[in-house]
Amino acid sequence: MTRHAKVLRLATAGPHDTAPLAAAIDRGEVDPATIVAIVGKTEGNGCVNDFTRGYATLALKLLLAERIGCPLAEVEKRVAIVMSGGTEGGLSPHLLVFCREAGAAPPSAPRLAIGVGLTRAFKPEEIGRTAQIEETAAAVGLAMKDAGIASPADVHFVQIKCPLLTKERIEEAARRGAKTATEDTYHSMAVSRGASALGVALALGEIEAAPESAICKDWSLFSSVASTSAGVELLRNEIVVLGNSAAWSGDLVIGHGVMKDAIDAEAARRVLAAIGGETVALLAKAEAAPTGEIRGRRHTMLDDSDIHSTRHARALVGGVLAGVIGDTMLYVSGGAEHQGPAGGGPVAIIGRRSD
Repeated sequence: MTRHAKVLRLATAGPHDTAPLAAAIDRGEVDPATIVAIVGKTEGNGCVNDFTRGYATLALKLLLAERIGCPLAEVEKRVAIVMSGGTEGGLSPHLLVFCREAGAAPPSAPRLAIGVGLTRAFKPEEIGRTAQIEETAAAVGLAMKDAGIASPADVHFVQIKCPLLTKERIEEAARRGAKTATEDTYHSMAVSRGASALGVALALGEIEAAPESAICKDWSLFSSVASTSAGVELLRNEIVVLGNSAAWSGDLVIGHGVMKDAIDAEAARRVLAAIGGETVALLAKAEAAPTGEIRGRRHTMLDDSDIHSTRHARALVGGVLAGVIGDTMLYVSGGAEHQGPAGGGPVAIIGRRSD
């Protein structure tokens, strides 16, 4: 059966704000039963203690359970919810709602395809290690099948929500005689993101091997389409694969590029030129260049003891890309370990075509 992708971009007034999605359901714009993923930006700090992510996730699950008429546990099985904290600079809090509907017309050209995959829950000592790489790679493969995407070349963005370590989780592992990858809770976000990104690269054949020793060390290994975001609100990886497939109908397409650094606006412009049409959504990764320089100019993002570099990077890249598309309602996630080259990151744009 032909499938049809629908994407809604909805502004929010806070992490609790599900009213825009409820209104879209009431207007008949979206059937809640067709929602397979929600990706959003919340205005928390994006750090270990950013509970706006979990708050927003719970609010969305409660709304969907009510509107679909199913238990909360069922929503968790059928909808991947990826909340990314941090709307520094001019970034505007919002939701991207991804739906899979039955196609009304036969496909005329490859169109946006959406697949979802879930790993098992990870033990604290598995986060940032081989188990997370391998389980993520397997789940990405299943998500591609779920989307009907046969070739890795047709995958343009893989969004993952991954877990992090808290002091409680570290101590729980220690009581069992297990040692976690790090005892620094903030660094655990980096190794979880990095391991997840290497899993994507492995699944798509972008790298031949992903040794545990490479996590957050060997920056020559990366994925050009991975976007990983860590949070305290889960213990598994939730995966959304976006690509194009000839088996899908509709008017949406997706393309991607790789920003070589934080000010590489041309990468986004090339994607816009390639996909054409109206911009529906933009998704990107951002990080402070680990060299301490951007095109030979010194930056101070890594030396700021008051504001973490991931927050600076989101604001910088968000501003650059907002200038390209003329809109601040875009998804920029900080911390791009093994997601694009060091100091850069993937950028993907979903466009609406009339042909």
